[in-house]
Amino acid sequence: MSYSDHVMGAAVFDLNGLPKEYFTTPEGNNMSWVQTIFQALGLRSLLMSSLQLEGFHHVTILGSESAAVVVKQKNHYIALLIKPQAAIDEAFIDWVQTFELSELKNNPRFRTP
Repeated sequence: MSYSDHVMGAAVFDLNGLPKEYFTTPEGNNMSWVQTIFQALGLRSLLMSSLQLEGFHHVTILGSESAAVVVKQKNHYIALLIKPQAAIDEAFIDWVQTFELSELKNNPRFRTP
């Protein structure tokens, strides 16, 4: 099973934390999790500027029915909603850092709302 099999939804945010593009699957049709990611990116921005922190790489948000992983790539943030049984380890984070949106666009499981 590949990592993309664990993905139930995806959202792309620009570097300012504003949402740009969404992808859903039949098992991840509810997009309310995107609001949580939007708020987390706003909080990250506030903390980074207030505390003068550097080096944000990723954040994991655990929910009761799923988890979300947000990773900063070169030109945007990518947030993936994943199944709760998926292992969020260093290898998974590395995969997300190099993740290409074309993988979702070419996968028939994913659609844009």
